[in-house]
Amino acid sequence: MAHPKVRKSRANTHSRRANWKAKPVDLATVTTPDGSTVQVPQNLASAVRKGYVDI
Repeated sequence: MAHPKVRKSRANTHSRRANWKAKPVDLATVTTPDGSTVQVPQNLASAVRKGYVDI
């Protein structure tokens, strides 16, 4: 693994971390096998639709 040759300043590190933002998850509206409608993350939609995941 590569190692930095020069130490990063604390101000640079803090400003880099402060600018990071989490993005909200895109929700999909899915009908479950029992007929109810739920909103779940897109990556779980097919599993909920088939009944593998109970929400």
